[in-house]
Amino acid sequence: MLTFLRPALTLLIAFTLITGIAYPLAMTEVAGALFPAQAKGSLVARDGTVVGSALIGQAFAGERYFHPRPSAAGAGYDAAASSGTNLAPTSATLAERLKTDAEALRAAGIEGPIPADAITTSGSGLDPHISPAYALAQLPRVAKARGVDAELVRNLLKVHIEGPQLGVFGEPRVNVLALNMALDKAFAEAAAAPAPGS
Repeated sequence: MLTFLRPALTLLIAFTLITGIAYPLAMTEVAGALFPAQAKGSLVARDGTVVGSALIGQAFAGERYFHPRPSAAGAGYDAAASSGTNLAPTSATLAERLKTDAEALRAAGIEGPIPADAITTSGSGLDPHISPAYALAQLPRVAKARGVDAELVRNLLKVHIEGPQLGVFGEPRVNVLALNMALDKAFAEAAAAPAPGS
């Protein structure tokens, strides 16, 4: 019995060490060497201070900033509680929330068709991007709050529209954090790095 058990235990321990410890550690080192920024979380810094990640959305509530899409993650953009609402398209609760959010956007001055991402949450609740249509809908508010010509803000927005990945995957999008940081830089705001809720 022991003659059969010993090779099995030896192989179990060997493969656990190789595939469970050595290989993951080696791949972590390789990834860190080849893609250092991504391996560290794609962190975004301003003046040496980390203000967020290019991959995780955060709440911007101030009139001078572009707002992200709504989040269902925890209390909003909570990376520890990433999730969607999981409400079905026929849900009365979802329909009421969409109606309330659309009315709030109308009251804030958004005219014309309301882009879907302005009132719907993403599957993760952490989406850092909005559609160019939602960004354009917010443009008059941001320009007015900053006291600058809307055309200047439009030109900055155009520069920050990202195309589909590899030219074919996904839709054009705008990274909200990158755009808001560019706004502060372009219009020489004296404020500190944009923080969630600012």
